[in-house]
Amino acid sequence: MAEMTHSLQATNLADILERVLDKGIVIAGDIKIQIADIDLLTIKIRLLVASVDKAMEMGINWWQEDTYLSTKAREKELMQQQDALEARLAKLESITRQEQS
Repeated sequence: MAEMTHSLQATNLADILERVLDKGIVIAGDIKIQIADIDLLTIKIRLLVASVDKAMEMGINWWQEDTYLSTKAREKELMQQQDALEARLAKLESITRQEQS
């Protein structure tokens, strides 16, 4: 009977996790350090737990633009760097040609 309870608990945990990921859950909190009514430090903490699909529904997709998490974002950044370098090179070549004339 203990094994049956254990498997029921696992099923319940899986159901809870599925619901949380499907609906999303937000945990928010602020930490303030003050001395004599003067704010010295304010820390805002926000935690969102949701599935990728739910996060994208809410307009949250920061991982797609993070160069450490997305190869497409990294490729885009590298292309921008290459374009900037090519523009600088063209400018330097133009200056060199003008000085030689």
